[in-house]
Amino acid sequence: MSQNIIALCVIGFFMIFPLAIGFIAQRKASGSAEDYFIQSRSMGPVAVFFSVAATWWSAFAFLGSNGYFYTTGPLYWTAIAWNVLFGILYFGVGKKIWYFGKLNGYVTATDFFKHQYGSVGLGNLIAIIMIVGTVPYLQVQLSGGAYLIQVASGDLIPFAVAALLFYLVIIIYVWAGGIRAIAWCDIFYGVLLFFGMIFAGLYVASLVGGPAAMFRTVEEMFPGHTVLQDGAWMKWLTMFIITPIGSFMGPQLWARFYATSSPKTFDMMPFLLALAAIAYVGSCLTGNAGKVIYPDVGELINSNADYILPTVLFNNAPFVLGSVLMACGAAAAMSTANAQVLAISTVYTMDLHRHYINKNMSERRTIWVGRIALLVFSAMAYIMCLYVPGLLVSIGLVTLGFTAQVMVPTCGALFWKRSSVAGAVAGVLVGGGINAVYGLGLMTAPGPFANGGAGLLAFLCNIVVFVIVSLVTKPRPQKLMDELKQQYADYYHQVGFYS
Repeated sequence: MSQNIIALCVIGFFMIFPLAIGFIAQRKASGSAEDYFIQSRSMGPVAVFFSVAATWWSAFAFLGSNGYFYTTGPLYWTAIAWNVLFGILYFGVGKKIWYFGKLNGYVTATDFFKHQYGSVGLGNLIAIIMIVGTVPYLQVQLSGGAYLIQVASGDLIPFAVAALLFYLVIIIYVWAGGIRAIAWCDIFYGVLLFFGMIFAGLYVASLVGGPAAMFRTVEEMFPGHTVLQDGAWMKWLTMFIITPIGSFMGPQLWARFYATSSPKTFDMMPFLLALAAIAYVGSCLTGNAGKVIYPDVGELINSNADYILPTVLFNNAPFVLGSVLMACGAAAAMSTANAQVLAISTVYTMDLHRHYINKNMSERRTIWVGRIALLVFSAMAYIMCLYVPGLLVSIGLVTLGFTAQVMVPTCGALFWKRSSVAGAVAGVLVGGGINAVYGLGLMTAPGPFANGGAGLLAFLCNIVVFVIVSLVTKPRPQKLMDELKQQYADYYHQVGFYS
């Protein structure tokens, strides 16, 4: 009992720490909505990197990756590739979004689409997709944090109460400090997450004789577990493409594009994010060593593979060490949840409430509406984590499949003059519909896409529909295209391909 209390105190410290940061950040606030939601476009490179990395890596990465290595072997190694792709997207697409956001005063993704396509309807559609695709992913973070608290307490705190505590802590400090509080906390969380993943893997592997002995034992006990299984290539490819694109198009990343102070930050991201992918070595070691220690998933708490790391640590490691490593997992979940809940609240407040409910809101009123939205969307995610169970990675892949659809009209706006409003709307609706039907298991995807390829099929169909419909429908107005042409010329003159 005393060990569980000490473990809870350790995790509690890492959860309560952001409360102090939130109130300090509140003192730095200017009182404007732009400052609360995107830090007055003044976020420095250190805060940007850690905030992006910690937001991009989540309970999906810290807990879900271990569970995936445990159940499916090397399939999750696609994480190395998707980290590289994410970094390239950040440089090639994110920097352009940043520039046009700064030039035109964008605050949300919806602002980008309304201006670039000259369509309020398309902007509203994107806002709805952002919300629908992000709330379930917020559920992943609450579930991950709740798992850790439940295990650390030895089930003294049930899952429902643990998730509620996690939710309340996030609400308090995001309510107080906005995106500035999130960015400052993410520096701490990012370091904790990176080293926690690596150290946890090395420690768990040491319990079975080290990495080399571990892999030999895995091959003896589960022949073929270290080899990508037949037919898994489609799921590997889907995860490689859809995971980074879906995360990249999430509203929490758009907020970071706009908040960044300098284009040079975008130039560094491909290298830094690819380097950070080394941390997945820790996940591989944890998942495979856990397979040796607990060969049957039924031996894990709630028979859930996402519990493999907490189960191993709290049954085999010194309780203080286990608690500290679990705090790293709490950091992973909280660093993404805080960004997501603020981002979707921003989308609702700026894109829907301000335009359709109260067009004349003051800055103070706008911030308060955003804070109320924090409560509502977090409550929705909390209810979902209680009643919509599932593996963290599986839930995450479906939700990322929705936000990934936004990449097609984004690239259309940035790189193809012939893209049209009708093409963007048709492509997103078709892609989102296919992802919903196949990703949620309402039907089985055809051919090779049946094995985990629903998100990729939806994305490819989106591209095809977008191109065809754009070619046969009215292009964007010439006056708008002339304006954008001048802005693109200014971009390459002022920023260039390299900063």
